[in-house]
Amino acid sequence: MKTTRLTRAVALTAAVLTAVAGCSSGGSSDAGGTTTVNWWTWSPDQAIAYQQCIPAFEKANPDIKVKITNYNVSDYFTKLTSGFVSGDAPDAFMNSVTFLQSYAGQGQLLALDDYIKKENLDLGKYAIGTEGWKYKDGKQYALPMDWATGALYYNKDLLAKAGYSDKDVAALNWTSADGGTFWKMVKHLTVDTAGKRGDQPGFNPAAVKTYGLGNLESTGDPFGQNAWGWLLPNDGINIPDKQQWATVFNYNDPKVVQSVKLVRALTNDGFTPKLNQFTTGNSQQVGSGKIAMVVGGTWEAATYAGLKGTKVGTAPLPAGADGKRALMTNANGNNLWAGSKHPDQTWKWVSYQESEECQTTAATYNASLFPSIAASMKALADQQTAKGTDFTVFNNYLTSGELVPCPIYNNGAALTNAMTPQFEAYFTNKADESIFPKMQDQSRTMLAEGK
Repeated sequence: MKTTRLTRAVALTAAVLTAVAGCSSGGSSDAGGTTTVNWWTWSPDQAIAYQQCIPAFEKANPDIKVKITNYNVSDYFTKLTSGFVSGDAPDAFMNSVTFLQSYAGQGQLLALDDYIKKENLDLGKYAIGTEGWKYKDGKQYALPMDWATGALYYNKDLLAKAGYSDKDVAALNWTSADGGTFWKMVKHLTVDTAGKRGDQPGFNPAAVKTYGLGNLESTGDPFGQNAWGWLLPNDGINIPDKQQWATVFNYNDPKVVQSVKLVRALTNDGFTPKLNQFTTGNSQQVGSGKIAMVVGGTWEAATYAGLKGTKVGTAPLPAGADGKRALMTNANGNNLWAGSKHPDQTWKWVSYQESEECQTTAATYNASLFPSIAASMKALADQQTAKGTDFTVFNNYLTSGELVPCPIYNNGAALTNAMTPQFEAYFTNKADESIFPKMQDQSRTMLAEGK
């Protein structure tokens, strides 16, 4: 998922399923004896990438045709929910773990355990994401499709001018106490219109020419997943009290409060731009020199590498004080709809999608797709290296054991809708730290309601 990737959709999907589909639809059978399997995604990149797998699949399975449909992320989950209720949902679809609880709890997902056992499918080939798609009943409801986390992208010329090397960026650390060497670098990279750096006397935060870091004040999910939330686990901080089926989000933990205060102070003091200050994306700001460095998603790697006229470096996110990383990652899943008329044919397509052959084909066609199969990820990294783009950082993420699954919890859409405006109020200085104990109590109630 580009797992942002999901935040807008989650916020827009406030309603939980209120009915279980009666009559089923899904794939269709043609007059010639062929079956059409319908597969949905919200990602145009993945739609195009997996389209490349269809010819080989249909050649091996001449009685099955595959139709891929891509919907805008803002409409996707609403359409999916409507399809469950009306009985014309797709046979299979890409899904976020945010909706595992509601969809599985309503009986809309087909457990895959029998298929996996019958084919003796080795789940060990997936380097990340498998455990995240087990529901409370212990059954496996999806095969992991991909993974995504954060990385540092930086303007090499601006860092060299500030006296930093690639090795300096790769060796950064971050702590909740003071931001570590990461915060120090950000301040030194910030330059005002008079040429004063952020760590020099006379620096003017009201007249910044180049910000040391892009904005970290993510508000689109319950724990800053695509910005500041990537840093916390590296220092041993977890907002959910449990990795799976949390009972409370510990917003009022002193380390959490201190961490979020550090992020807001970075903006208030002029070292990062204000929330929504720029109308163009971070990559354009890095390319233009308005931002020296950003915390961005792995799915943006090809975009930064493709910037013309700018040398962009890539480094791992800062480690914790102990030198270790724990990088929160999303792994989207491939679900089968329980109402499909053709589950066996659908499984054939889904299991092929999640094979090394197809994952390698899809990933090497579109480099924004990071496959969850380690062998396919290596094939992507090797391909990009041959093209002159270094994907070593990302391949190391997958092979080093630094990736940790994104938390799984109840009532995801409702929690996002409730917490997003409160984080936004905090980061725009319309609220103070007094909101965090209230948010923590609210999360406890909402997580219990979602069971």
